[in-house]
Amino acid sequence: MESNDILKRITINPNVCFGKPTVRNLRYPVEFILDILAAGMTHQEILEDYPDLEEDDLKACLVFASRLVKVNSIHKVVAA
Repeated sequence: MESNDILKRITINPNVCFGKPTVRNLRYPVEFILDILAAGMTHQEILEDYPDLEEDDLKACLVFASRLVKVNSIHKVVAA
């Protein structure tokens, strides 16, 4: 599946999870999936624990995150 096609699995709906990007309009925010991957859960463990998810959903979250960090510049923001 091409990365543009896989990104169709990531949805933004103001009525689901306060408009945060989610997987297929389900209540699985992309940030949650990234957090559990970063914590060390394997794809297999995630798919066993969350049967609504599919392997391509996990890949879509990674592609989405990759696209977000591809910016021209990053500026440090300091709170006043």
